[in-house]
Amino acid sequence: MKINAIAIDDEQVALSVISTHAQQVPFLEMKGSFTDPYEALAYLKKEKTDLVFLDIKMPDISGLELMTVLPGAPLVIFTTAYSEHAVQSFELDAIDYLLKPFSSERFSKACNKAKALLELMQNSSRQDTPTYIVIKSGYEQYKLPLNEILYLESAGNYISFVMKDKRLLSRLSMQEALALLPPAQFTRVHRSFIVANNKIEKADRNCLYIGSVPVSIGAAYADEVGKILRG
Repeated sequence: MKINAIAIDDEQVALSVISTHAQQVPFLEMKGSFTDPYEALAYLKKEKTDLVFLDIKMPDISGLELMTVLPGAPLVIFTTAYSEHAVQSFELDAIDYLLKPFSSERFSKACNKAKALLELMQNSSRQDTPTYIVIKSGYEQYKLPLNEILYLESAGNYISFVMKDKRLLSRLSMQEALALLPPAQFTRVHRSFIVANNKIEKADRNCLYIGSVPVSIGAAYADEVGKILRG
């Protein structure tokens, strides 16, 4: 598979390094490099992008802030000279965290992680629609009927699967959870929430409602929410 990617960094030298490393990754196609994050946002609204290499320390907006509003919910690999944001970046569900200066080998390893996850998501969407998923919670495995899942909520390094009468906590990222679920039935509506489309009872500007439970709508996911509501 081919991965369409862009890079966002306020330093042109850093973008050149990414471009050079990218030439060594045969499945990676760099479609653009941006020193202005707002130009990158405009690009992402128009062009389907699988992966974003994103600097954290930028003058107008930090990469951590920018990730929460990226259109199209692409995978993100952070690139930074500072190590103190690593935990926060993974809480935001980044695929990897490249500490500058990084080698070509380390760059390729991060790209391979993104490729593996994108292939998992692609294969899941091609399969016949399943009626259940299997997740691990603690030392036990559970078979969850899809029609019983109301929504999923991120909880640090875990995902809470919320059903009418119980919750199950599993050590998964949001991207890994999405890869398990049929995309026609479940939609990510916020960096911390995935909802079962047919369990939405109403919506307003800021929230969807699963029964009486409000689920926040993230700005980066507004288009996807609109598609659900339009049916």
